Amino acid sequence: MIETLIALFAAHVVADYVVQTGWMVQNKAKPWVLALHGGIVLATAIAITGNATAWQIYALGAAHLAIDVFKTYVLRDDINAYLLDQCAHLITLFAVALAVPDLWSDGIWMTLTHEVPNWVLHAMILIAGAIYTTRAGGFAIGKLMTPFSDNALKEGLENGGALIGLLERGLIYLMLMAGQPAGIGFLIAAKSVMRFETASKEQKAAEYVIIGTLASFGWAILISLGVIALRNALPPLEIMQPTS
Repeated sequence: MIETLIALFAAHVVADYVVQTGWMVQNKAKPWVLALHGGIVLATAIAITGNATAWQIYALGAAHLAIDVFKTYVLRDDINAYLLDQCAHLITLFAVALAVPDLWSDGIWMTLTHEVPNWVLHAMILIAGAIYTTRAGGFAIGKLMTPFSDNALKEGLENGGALIGLLERGLIYLMLMAGQPAGIGFLIAAKSVMRFETASKEQKAAEYVIIGTLASFGWAILISLGVIALRNALPPLEIMQPTS
């Protein structure tokens, strides 16, 4: 089941945060754009799992599309809608993995090669986790901070804050994957020092930075812990020994 869940999660990440363009996000209210995204979700899930015969994979694509339709036409475009949307997607991934735990092992990649090296799944969850931590986290923090942004920081580089957030979440992810959580404390200290002058002069700026930083760090830590849990559930990564 863990292998199937990792493959489905990787497919979700690729479909939503790699293949889906900014233009598609902005035009999702158009039915044909939504349908196109649904097709991409289904195609990505089939490609990564290597399974096009299980009806549950098509049910997953339909569920993804239904969730996006509900979010687009019923919910407001805010942080609550975004988190609800992502939670619903992740729940459907878990549901399909529980219902069809052999989705990955019955896929074409396993049937053709008989055994996929376990480093493939380790790499898959590490890469998908990195994208979800940085890219998905960027959308989440952006939607959270939008109501406060007008009167908080009036000056700065265009998209500078978004890039800083992406880098800090990426660094946190790397630290936790490397088993060095203490480095997060140094990252907080460094950011505090660099932001001290701006934050000390304006209370709004200080509160804006604190909220954004804590939310960004919290997202990165939460997703990183989830990735670590999935990796620990996989068979240990085998190290190839040189042949003599």
